[in-house]
Amino acid sequence: MLPTSFETPAAIALVLGGAIACFAGYRLFRMVLAIYGFIAGALLASSMMGTHNAIGMIAAALIGGLIGSLILFFAYFVGIALVGAGLGALVVHAGWSQVSSVPDPPVIVIILFVTLGTIASLILQRYVIVVGTAFSGAWTVILGALSLLQARPAPSGRVSPDVWILYPFAPGAARRWVLLGWIALGLFGTAVQLSLIGRKR
Repeated sequence: MLPTSFETPAAIALVLGGAIACFAGYRLFRMVLAIYGFIAGALLASSMMGTHNAIGMIAAALIGGLIGSLILFFAYFVGIALVGAGLGALVVHAGWSQVSSVPDPPVIVIILFVTLGTIASLILQRYVIVVGTAFSGAWTVILGALSLLQARPAPSGRVSPDVWILYPFAPGAARRWVLLGWIALGLFGTAVQLSLIGRKR
């Protein structure tokens, strides 16, 4: 949450940060962690301020962003493990709904897949980082671009004339092309990063 006068600069920062993550996430992984830590910390801290307290929102965003940036910067292996655990949980939930009439898988199955995902992510760090940063960067680019265009429905909304809010997981139900654009950009970013890794070798 920021004053509306910061909407355009914040959106540009999202596009630039997302592009770095999408196309150079593996080579600049610690920087990418710092960028996303800053974004998450700024969103969380600024949302605790009143909508009419512009200075408080900016100060909270800066302080929260710095704290989040430092936490993720130094949480390298924890971050990779969490990505693997999340992927494992996603796989078991998506797969279970296809093979069983019971809506939720047993806890032991979830624990097993989360553990396998964590182990796999630590063994295959390079590829987990490449795919994770490419697709998260692509999503961030799209969020920033939509905010710049000020399209409706967009990932940003106004709760008052003076406040801009970023909704990082809601690009708008009417935007069917967002999912396709995200997948295409994520795959392109993955291909670029893998080609850069190959050249470095």
